[in-house]
Amino acid sequence: MQLNYKSFGQGDPVIILHGLFGTLDNWQTIAKKLADQYTVFIVDQRNHGKSPHTDTMNYALMAEDLKEFMETNWIYEASIIGHSMGGKTAMQMTLEYPEMINKLVVVDIGPQAYEGGHGAIFEALLSLDPGEIQGRKEAEAFLEAKIADFGVRQFLLKNLTRKKEGGYRWKMNLDTIHKAYSEILMSINGTEAFTGETLFIKGETSDYLSESDMVDIHKYFPQAKMKNIKKAGHWVHADAPDELLALLFQFLE
Repeated sequence: MQLNYKSFGQGDPVIILHGLFGTLDNWQTIAKKLADQYTVFIVDQRNHGKSPHTDTMNYALMAEDLKEFMETNWIYEASIIGHSMGGKTAMQMTLEYPEMINKLVVVDIGPQAYEGGHGAIFEALLSLDPGEIQGRKEAEAFLEAKIADFGVRQFLLKNLTRKKEGGYRWKMNLDTIHKAYSEILMSINGTEAFTGETLFIKGETSDYLSESDMVDIHKYFPQAKMKNIKKAGHWVHADAPDELLALLFQFLE
């Protein structure tokens, strides 16, 4: 599994993992600013962006992907930042290979299982045939009838890419992501706790994470602390990048 990635800067390694339907580019602005002090790697997880497409997808596999990525790039220890699905991958990796993790940052997700909430998005994406559209405006108009939120539509449309022979396709492996959605909603699993420094960052208006989740979090990450970023939703890095960066610099030091 050779994950697609970009790297910036020099210094101790920091790896950033995006969330569901995302790509490494979602975190490029944050990565470039962190690169003032660190070597920052932004990575496409399997079935996303330009990373390989597979028929299977779960957190155990994605943790192995990250371990292989680190070994391939001669990274013996790194701090990991994971958002949403990427946060769960980061947690699973940390529990399985704690010796490879310096510090852990989890953005707006907990270790527990979640109820599904992406039904409308899957319905919209699966009903759009990118090979039949003539341009991005047509795709945007199609999704507008099914997904009211402009920001969500623009986020999803970043997955649309033009084929060399003409026409469009999805960068992500939509069929496998849809098939594996129940796995993506599941809790992480571990037999021993990670005793290193851990930070959970919550978007104030997001309902993915709450103070009550700290009971479950401390079972796996007894040193974990939670910080709340005001006026931010689930996409904290888009809603409050400056506040997020300040927290990351402070914690990673």
